[in-house]
Amino acid sequence: MSASTYLSQRRAASSDSHDHHHEEYHDNNVYPKEDFLTPFWRNFIIFSAGVVAFYKYAPAPSNDAYLTRWISQYATPAEVLERLGYKHLLLSAEQSVDNLIMADAKRPPVHRYRYPQRFEQYSPHVQPVGIKFDMGDVIVKGDDA
Repeated sequence: MSASTYLSQRRAASSDSHDHHHEEYHDNNVYPKEDFLTPFWRNFIIFSAGVVAFYKYAPAPSNDAYLTRWISQYATPAEVLERLGYKHLLLSAEQSVDNLIMADAKRPPVHRYRYPQRFEQYSPHVQPVGIKFDMGDVIVKGDDA
């Protein structure tokens, strides 16, 4: 065998013919052991025990709790509130009718003359025979009234 054939066969058969370029990373942090004695699991067990105790000792749905009975003792009865609500409804309806009347209200029409002094210039002597007007009860209103 020649030397070049020998080197090529040796290189192909060798496991060290190529370099290892990967680098291994080692984590130096120390982590605690995971078990069921951590604060999370302790809180979970306490919470679960509380839920079971509440379910066992809570009042039945038909019974009112102590706080509910105490509040209802000092609360205003429903009949009184219903009566007050009905009274308020009637007063509100009456007020709305009054508001509509006031919104639609108009002052009565007043006939105003452009020259009211003409009534004062009326002469009783220039009237034809048989026609006599009594203007004594006429009250002339100006623009200021």
